[in-house]
Amino acid sequence: MNKVTSYISYSKFYHSRNGYIAMTSAVIISMLVISIVFAINLTGYFNRSNVLTSELKDVSLASAEGCAEKALLKYSENNSYAGNENITIGGNECNILPIETSGNNKILKTKSIVQSSVSNIKITFDSVDMAIISWEELPNF
Repeated sequence: MNKVTSYISYSKFYHSRNGYIAMTSAVIISMLVISIVFAINLTGYFNRSNVLTSELKDVSLASAEGCAEKALLKYSENNSYAGNENITIGGNECNILPIETSGNNKILKTKSIVQSSVSNIKITFDSVDMAIISWEELPNF
């Protein structure tokens, strides 16, 4: 094989690889772009879910606090009110647990569940003058 023939064969081989490299690069870049777009879309989907959970927690907390306010009102009207009932606040059901006594203090607990979001409120108040000593949300009772 002479030098010219060898050069021509090498030249044909080299030029045929240029298209292969360009095509491979295009496929790899396309796959990277698709992966990035897919990841961004999943992030948006999960953020939407987090926003919904947060909104449901706010509704649950508002319902439990409304329930507590209603129980405090009932106790202020009748100091023999014992709790232990279910009421509806804003279309959501909440539970007023039995009122506990601790010296001059009363302990009122309410619970509201909105879908999977749970809110538990515990209020300690003076049974004589209805002064609220503590108002807190607890993870569970």
